[in-house]
Amino acid sequence: MNRKLRMGMVGGGRGAFIGAVHRMAANLDGKIELVAGCFSSDPEKSRASGEDLFLDPSRVYTSYADMAAKEAALPADQRIDFVSIVVRNDLHVAVAKTFLAAGINVICEKPMSFSLAEGKEFAELVRKSGKVFALTHNYTGYPMVKEARAIVKSGRLGRLLKIVAEYPQGYASSAFKEAAPSKIANWRMDPSISGVSNCIGDIGSHAENLARYITGLEIEELAAELTTFIPGRHLDDDGNILVRYQNGVKGILYASQVSSGDENNLNIRVYGTEGSIEWHQEHPNELVVKFPDKPREVWRRGNSYNGPEATAFTRLPFGHPEAFIEAFANVYLAAAEAISDEIEGKFPRPEGYDFPDVDDGIAGMAFIEAAVASSKNNAAWTKPGH
Repeated sequence: MNRKLRMGMVGGGRGAFIGAVHRMAANLDGKIELVAGCFSSDPEKSRASGEDLFLDPSRVYTSYADMAAKEAALPADQRIDFVSIVVRNDLHVAVAKTFLAAGINVICEKPMSFSLAEGKEFAELVRKSGKVFALTHNYTGYPMVKEARAIVKSGRLGRLLKIVAEYPQGYASSAFKEAAPSKIANWRMDPSISGVSNCIGDIGSHAENLARYITGLEIEELAAELTTFIPGRHLDDDGNILVRYQNGVKGILYASQVSSGDENNLNIRVYGTEGSIEWHQEHPNELVVKFPDKPREVWRRGNSYNGPEATAFTRLPFGHPEAFIEAFANVYLAAAEAISDEIEGKFPRPEGYDFPDVDDGIAGMAFIEAAVASSKNNAAWTKPGH
């Protein structure tokens, strides 16, 4: 491509944390420019958000349907090349379908859909559209996560035996001391908006996706116990899951929003017959590599010993930390390659692309629904529905 990609956004207006993160990530490498958006269902808030971002008022819309139709009607050298969707869970598919129908590529927040059934139907639409669909499981974007994946694929760990993935947060614990519901009691705890799960759907799905990305293994069945510790809530805030992966690999997955004192402590350990790896999101530039016959090694991002998978998504020299925004930007960077190929008639590449896609979205929804079903059945072993 000899120009920047033109980006639109649905959602992410004033005060929305994740919308700002997406915009910063998309802008980081200078390959993408935000030119249009419908930033809120409130027309005035959408207009004000567009002003904050110095957009042409004619490209700031009051409904996503109007945005899709009017952007598609613009000349090819003006219309958006893709839309970034950062709305609530229940709207992901509706918005994405509207833009795909208008011939516009899509980058979407997770979870992909409100339900597995909706996700399966949507996946068929994506495949038939010939357009790019990227899902922002952003933790896959860290260079040392990519290094971990490469180590597993190389066989250096031997035959895989066990995966332990954890995502403890403590932010919801404040609700135990509050006399009235606070902002913690947001739409994520509303089943009509968030779906069948809060904690597992929100952060447990990241742990599942991280394990899937690094090891390439699918879940064969799981046994889950989900709990709602906070009185008056309708969805889970904690979950403990035993997992049986392909090839006899065993797993433990734990996610919690009431783990007092923890912040954003996503971590993973992968054990094999020859060695193991360990990665912590709060120390993302380091990968611990362990073998039984020598001291453990700490591999750091940006060094000459890093493999090509990590190096391709590393921006700064060693000793200069990269973190959350850069990981998000790596998802956008990889998706931008695919979108450029689509525009130039070269999509998809035979070797594929390194970003989460519709298949990851289906796997995530199958995991969430299987966990909920298992928990309702006294932690019975349950096969994901995909």
